[in-house]
Amino acid sequence: MTFNCLTRLLAGVLVSSILVPSVLAQSAAPAAKPASTGSPTRYQSSRFPKRAGEYYGLIWGVDSLSVKAAESGELIRFTFRVLDADKAKPLNDKQIEPMLIAPQAGVKLVIPSLEKVGQLRQSGTPEAGKSYWMAFSNPGRVVKRGDRVNVVIGKFQAQGLVVE
Repeated sequence: MTFNCLTRLLAGVLVSSILVPSVLAQSAAPAAKPASTGSPTRYQSSRFPKRAGEYYGLIWGVDSLSVKAAESGELIRFTFRVLDADKAKPLNDKQIEPMLIAPQAGVKLVIPSLEKVGQLRQSGTPEAGKSYWMAFSNPGRVVKRGDRVNVVIGKFQAQGLVVE
């Protein structure tokens, strides 16, 4: 197992040892109404609206768009699932240079091209039902979890995605 996997396993054990006793204690206590503070919550959904999801499915043939920090934040990974292979072809076209734009950080990230591996993205003919990914280089870790970003691949634009 890698160090990262061991760290996650240890964190899971610690969290479960803390949460289980507190959940049991809460279930034994009578339900109390939470005090209303009157201030609005600052909750921001990490998912884009249902209407946007329908748009990407109908126009571009993809859904389940997500952006995650990987490799300790050195890479930002964009993934999507193909619904319609014909509509999703432009997203896998190697002739089109994808960009990840982070307005808060004021940067545009590109996909690195490694000497022996090539670009860090999947290409080729997309197949319906399969998920595809591409990894953007994030030097200096300027794009962080919680940032809203835009992914641009030719005419395709996914705006306001939250980095997980």
